Amino acid sequence: MKLLDRSDREQLLRIARHAIEAAVSDGSLFEPDATTMAPSTREHAATFVSLHKGGELRGCIGLMRFDFPMWLNVRDAAVAAALEDTRFLPVAVSELSHLEIEISVLEPPVRLPNPADFQVGRQGIVVERGSRRGLMLPQVASEVGWGADQMLDAVCRKAGLPGDAWQDLETKLFVFESYCFAEAESKRESGTGGAEDGAGGAAEVSAPNIW
Repeated sequence: MKLLDRSDREQLLRIARHAIEAAVSDGSLFEPDATTMAPSTREHAATFVSLHKGGELRGCIGLMRFDFPMWLNVRDAAVAAALEDTRFLPVAVSELSHLEIEISVLEPPVRLPNPADFQVGRQGIVVERGSRRGLMLPQVASEVGWGADQMLDAVCRKAGLPGDAWQDLETKLFVFESYCFAEAESKRESGTGGAEDGAGGAAEVSAPNIW
C-alpha cells in the first residue's frame, strides 16, 4: 500500500474535522475545493473514519467505495461516523472539541480460502454469508488483545452469524490491509497540542456500501 506523506494525512484529517463540524453545527455539507486536493488524496480508495472521545469509541463508519476519490470517502465517512452510527447518539456540538479523529485507508479485500492463513494484527477481515456481512479493521486485534480465532468469531457475530460460522465452507472470508493515522499522531509530528484549523482535541448501516 502506498503511504501518504504528512501533508496528505493532515489534509484528510482537516477534511474529516471540517465535515463533522459543518454537519453537526448546522447540517451543512462541507465542500472543499477539489482542485486543492493532493494527487494522492484524489486516488480511489475505500476509507473508514473512527471517532474517539476520552479514549472510548464514539462512532465508526466505513465507505467501501473503491471507485471514489479518497478525500470524498473520508468526508462522507466522517459525517456518517458522527451522525449515522446506530450504536451511538449523534455527536452534539458540545462534543466537537473532545473528538479525536482516526482515518483508515483500505486496500480492496481479497478472498481468504483458508482461515489458518489469516494474519491477525496485519490484516483486516470481512465475512459474508447470504445477505449478512461484517468487517473488522486490522487494529482491532491489538486494541483489544484478540488472537486470530477471536477476531474471526467477533466478525461473524458482528454480521449476525454464529461465532463459529467462519469454520463453515458456505461462509466467505476476505482479508485486506489498511493504512491508519490519527489527529494525535499529526499533533506529535507537528509539535502542537491542538488540532489544526478546527476545534481541538466497527458498525454497519443500511446503505450497501457503508459499513
